[in-house]
Amino acid sequence: MRSMTTSASIKLSVLTGKIQQALHQVFAEQTWWVVADVTNHSFYRQKGYHYFDLVEKDEYSGGIVAKVSAVAWGNGAIRISEFEFVTGQQFKNDIHVLVRVSVSYHQVHGLQITLLDIDTNFTVGLLEQQKQQTLLRLTTECADFIRKAGDRYITRNNQLALPRVIQRLAVVTSGNSAGYQDFKHTLDHNLFGYTFAIDNYFTVVQGEAKAELVQQRLIDIYNSQVPYDAVVIIRGGGAQTDFLLFDTFILGRAVAKFPIPVITGIGHQKNETVTDMMAHTATKTPTKAAELIIAHNRSFEESVISARQQILIRAQQMFSGHFQSLSYLNSSIINQARNLLATHKEALHACNNVVLHTSRDILLNNHRELIAVSNAVLSKPRMMVSNRRNDLENAIGKFRSFSRLFIQSKRGQVAHYDTLFKLMSPANILKRGFAMVYQDDQVISNAANIQPGAHIRVVMQDASMEATVNTKTNNTHE
Repeated sequence: MRSMTTSASIKLSVLTGKIQQALHQVFAEQTWWVVADVTNHSFYRQKGYHYFDLVEKDEYSGGIVAKVSAVAWGNGAIRISEFEFVTGQQFKNDIHVLVRVSVSYHQVHGLQITLLDIDTNFTVGLLEQQKQQTLLRLTTECADFIRKAGDRYITRNNQLALPRVIQRLAVVTSGNSAGYQDFKHTLDHNLFGYTFAIDNYFTVVQGEAKAELVQQRLIDIYNSQVPYDAVVIIRGGGAQTDFLLFDTFILGRAVAKFPIPVITGIGHQKNETVTDMMAHTATKTPTKAAELIIAHNRSFEESVISARQQILIRAQQMFSGHFQSLSYLNSSIINQARNLLATHKEALHACNNVVLHTSRDILLNNHRELIAVSNAVLSKPRMMVSNRRNDLENAIGKFRSFSRLFIQSKRGQVAHYDTLFKLMSPANILKRGFAMVYQDDQVISNAANIQPGAHIRVVMQDASMEATVNTKTNNTHE
């Protein structure tokens, strides 16, 4: 083995110095924008240092074709914090980024790649581009139940009508989600005392690859055949990539055609996910979803209270109007009855006078005839006088009987009319246990036009009642 001479060797520091000098001459004062994936990331919060590797992967095989260690501190660490705030995306492993870096060489630490800046628009734009591609695919492949109208997507789900009251819910969420606890707490402690029946369909709600699990939970809800008022999909906040599950094609398609209204409270404050756009109603957080449901029910309750007030006011107005009409009708009947009684009384008096005058005339005539006959038959036996006297008495009795019967008949007619008018009085009819039924301010004489669910008003002697027809049974008269 040949030995090396002292003159042929150099110190390591001299070699590293030459490397440092050579790299400095090439890379000094230069920076580059580099597209790469982040791996092996670690963050030392007290120092504000990020250590990580930047890698480039083969587009087809996914294998690593380039790798370099990098560090971010000072302004670079500040730029990463800004990136996380703007995008909602945590700087961590497996994110695709566009970063500006500088290259340097240290004699102890070796080659150093320092992150100076990070392009937030690149990451946001990449995610937005993926979302737009998903939306285009949905409108193209699912045109029978998804279409775009302006900036809004019209889906089969968001065209469904929410029930007037939402009480039975199916909730798709993670079992240990803080967002679910917030949602449940808001519903359970609402100020109006509303109660809800909640069935939980727990699953993983993070990670793009887990979209099929969420879709399966929707299938489970459908197969349960439970008549849910709404389905609620919720999760807590997180980085933007944590929500990629809700930007997937399969979940957007499943929500768009789901036959029960879907309410989302995914916790994404900055923008809408594809699932939000396909759902019936989208809210920003689980708490907002719960508040929406409570406000929906409160709106119905307020409408019922308002309708009740309007019904009471209208009923009072109708009662007052009909009471005045009945009072007027009652007064008219009494006045007409009095007029009829007065008219028939005058007629009766007239008839009585006629009878009296007729009887008097007959008596006078008979008296004259009696005198004449008496003068003419002075010579006849007393029997003829007696017979004539009997005839006269019979005639007087007949006239008196006729007068009494005639007067009694007229008085009976007057009493009949008086009784008839009293029976015709609505107040007398109501006293006998009958009731008057009104619909739309009209008296109903038969039930042909009354159907179940119709609103009617029943007036009795001492009360007026509002009612709703539950059932109707037609009476058959043979």
